[in-house]
Amino acid sequence: MELFARAKVVRLRSHHVKFLYADEVRVTQDRDGYSANARWTVEAAPHSTGVVRLRSRYGRYLTASGEPFLLGMTGRKVTQTAPAAPRLANASVDWEPLRDSFQARLRTKAGHFLRANGGLPP
Repeated sequence: MELFARAKVVRLRSHHVKFLYADEVRVTQDRDGYSANARWTVEAAPHSTGVVRLRSRYGRYLTASGEPFLLGMTGRKVTQTAPAAPRLANASVDWEPLRDSFQARLRTKAGHFLRANGGLPP
């Protein structure tokens, strides 16, 4: 949490120079980092220290899901969850920021990291 201790809003940029972008329905990557859709509000998780929740401009939380991103691939989808949803008590909305040299990595309670997808396979 010390990485985001004073942060109110963050933009999450991948090593592909794409930003995590939320629209009304889904989470994607986009090169437009100046859009309000690429801004995530940082909130401290109420039940544990060192853990944050990321809220999109639409009031939904960034959530790690168990759905595969693409059939046969190892990555999983990230989605948005409404704050009133009963699943919000689940640890999948909590992200632990970790320092990695000059960058930050976000890890779920299950030990999975938020990472960029390089694109669709050929």
